[in-house]
Amino acid sequence: MATVKGKQEMSAFFANLPSKLQENVLRGAMRAAAKVVADEAKENCISEDVRKSIKISSRAHDDGRVVAKVKTAGKGAFMAPWLEYGTDPHFISAGDSGFSPRKLTQKANREGAYSETATRSLKIGNTYVSGTVTHPGARPHPFLRPALDLKGDEAIRAAQAHIDKRLAKEGYNTPDMDDAED
Repeated sequence: MATVKGKQEMSAFFANLPSKLQENVLRGAMRAAAKVVADEAKENCISEDVRKSIKISSRAHDDGRVVAKVKTAGKGAFMAPWLEYGTDPHFISAGDSGFSPRKLTQKANREGAYSETATRSLKIGNTYVSGTVTHPGARPHPFLRPALDLKGDEAIRAAQAHIDKRLAKEGYNTPDMDDAED
């Protein structure tokens, strides 16, 4: 697990910076760190749709906190938890009525086994099935958690590099990373 040393010194240094510069530098550093993790998550993701949904966001809060997130958003995002954690065995009901599988199952149970709802078909691969089918569940393929575990130290170094570069651009002297304690 990554550890950070020199927190007090860093806090004192940032306290002397103009607040807007402080916010921008920290937000950029957090985004640089998040990008390292997001890139690793994309590399390890087995679904193209989920891979395309991996995004970075950042926000500066009124209380001075700066937060960056690696998240899934958009078209493939709904599949990300299933991919990350897997699924338990479950029922899938066939039909295109707009009802959820649970509602379709309830409706089919109310109307009887031979109702229109119960006899609609569902295509799985090249096979058509009707009624309710049992999905065996899916193995997990974690991609977000391992990305942070594998790239945490690199993410911290990316954040530090961003801070050093940005402060040097503003004319502030920063210690060389190689001179800092690990």
